[in-house]
Amino acid sequence: MSSRDTILNALRRNAPPLSPAPRMPEGITYPDPEKQFAAAFTSVGGEFVRVPDYATLNVELDKLPYYTNAHRIVSLVEGVGTPNVALDSIQDPHALEGVDLAIIPGEFGVAENGAVWIPGSALGSQRAVYVISEHLVLVVAADRLVSNMHQAYERVKIERPGFGLFISGPSKTADIEQALVIGAHGPRSCTLYMVGP
Repeated sequence: MSSRDTILNALRRNAPPLSPAPRMPEGITYPDPEKQFAAAFTSVGGEFVRVPDYATLNVELDKLPYYTNAHRIVSLVEGVGTPNVALDSIQDPHALEGVDLAIIPGEFGVAENGAVWIPGSALGSQRAVYVISEHLVLVVAADRLVSNMHQAYERVKIERPGFGLFISGPSKTADIEQALVIGAHGPRSCTLYMVGP
């Protein structure tokens, strides 16, 4: 018998008994997921706006000062806003500098924490747009809410190769002296439009 076999046999003889895997805890569910989502999203610095349809969304968008004053707008949601920057024509991500507003579709929202799942494929050819823009608008269908992250991860599908991310409110940090700073390393504001009857 080799020394390797001797060591492995000794380890097997002295191994602790197997124990069953722990039971996965049930995620919290909310009687009104939309109300919980709105509360969670605004608690992290975002602004929640409920609209019945995309026509109303465009009317509400015109009320945002950072939309009406924007010089460079990217919209990845067809028919929303008046985009004047086409991501498909940009080869170098440095050309995104100075984008005032990015409008991005969310696949679904999570009531538990106000997070929105954005698949990488929704960001087009320049996925840095959600970080570089000064302001961010997210658009999510009202019937695309889940209560908790357990349900969220069941829905997440990542193309290969690919990526995705959860966004909850504007960029923020509290690393320095535990003082919350909004817009520290990304968008200074984040408005979410929840669309549907």
